[in-house]
Amino acid sequence: MDVTPRERAGAGAQAASITLDAISKRYPDGTEAVRDLTLDVAAGELTVLIGPSGCGKSTVLRMVNRLIEPTGGRILLGGEDVTRVNPVRLRRRIGYVIQNVGLFPHQTVSANVGTVPHLLGWPSERRRQRVTALLDLVGLDPARFGRRYPHELSGGQRQRVGVARALAADPVVLLMDEPFSAVDPIVRTRLQEEFLRLQAEVRKTIVLVTHDLDEAVRLGDRIAVLSQGGHLEQYDTPSAVLGTPATPFVREFVGADRGIRRLAVTAITREAVEPLPATTVAGLPTVPLGGSAYDALSVLLTSAADQVVVTDTDRPVGVLTRGRLLDLVGRVH
Repeated sequence: MDVTPRERAGAGAQAASITLDAISKRYPDGTEAVRDLTLDVAAGELTVLIGPSGCGKSTVLRMVNRLIEPTGGRILLGGEDVTRVNPVRLRRRIGYVIQNVGLFPHQTVSANVGTVPHLLGWPSERRRQRVTALLDLVGLDPARFGRRYPHELSGGQRQRVGVARALAADPVVLLMDEPFSAVDPIVRTRLQEEFLRLQAEVRKTIVLVTHDLDEAVRLGDRIAVLSQGGHLEQYDTPSAVLGTPATPFVREFVGADRGIRRLAVTAITREAVEPLPATTVAGLPTVPLGGSAYDALSVLLTSAADQVVVTDTDRPVGVLTRGRLLDLVGRVH
């Protein structure tokens, strides 16, 4: 049976869990960037590290692939202590995407994507197939973009190539350090949408650093909020971080408008909708069951309606009123 490029790109190594066991980083001048941080990242999940500047989130990320060596604690990758293995071999098992991409300017897009497979000694035909599959996966036509150079691409296209390169050797873990912050807001939103689609296909274990709370809420399965010294203030789902901040620090960090942000990660369920009214609902705006409460609120605000019809495969199943949505916001303390 023929295998499609998307299937070739998505299949391969299983995702691995990450365990940070009381890791610390102290510099010779006495600066303690991270102190005794313990965190478990489940295999196949996307965990976001977020916090104010200087809280150690990028330091944590770089300790996982040992670009920065920890001075205390253990880092387990699929149960294996990575502080005891060769750091070069370790990095070839871990994809790494940074803010400014870091593509090699003198190499074509195809050569950039195939960098790690080349270092690993993959045969040329296997490399070619892998590069073709990955460029297709990130939405870049291999025939059109493969022979181009980085300076011939837009910022968003370069970022897609960076993600493809990070996935090239089928890593068990993907580390991303503010990967979308260098592009404009419109392109950033599109890249985030593409990335969510990509993660749904490849299901890698991902640790992503960002300073953007909206990005963290949109992308993360779980969010780790860090304060100075890499102190873990809260580690939970986006909905829980926004709805029930664990500490005063988290409450202040997520802000007074956390109720609106929470709507973006609150799915419309059958339990949330009210029965269809006896009067006709013809002409009322609609939203799909399973969509976000934020989408429903946007539809209500733009249509000036008091309620929106919730549909399941285009069949009305109930209504969501403006009052019900306001109640959802009001119950965020």
